[in-house]
Amino acid sequence: MGAAEIEAFLTHLAKDESVSASTQNQALNALLFLYRNVLQIDFPVPLHALRAKRSERLPTVLSKAEVALVISGIQGLHQLMAKLLYGCGLRLRNVCACG
Repeated sequence: MGAAEIEAFLTHLAKDESVSASTQNQALNALLFLYRNVLQIDFPVPLHALRAKRSERLPTVLSKAEVALVISGIQGLHQLMAKLLYGCGLRLRNVCACG
């Protein structure tokens, strides 16, 4: 796979798949790792692929007080699950697998 194919792939991700900039960068870094560390060949540079645009919106984040208010409105097992999700950083899939 040469520079043209890599550029086409990265452009496809941005244009056709509408991936985020971080996803496109992760794909580029994976290719860099493959070429440099696994195949041990020079990566074809410079690349002129279409770059994905960074999101301009910031995520909405609840304050600690707001989280406490939400958790206090939940009872029983669901409250425990919410506390695990928030306090331990578990994913919903991990919490649901326990029950």
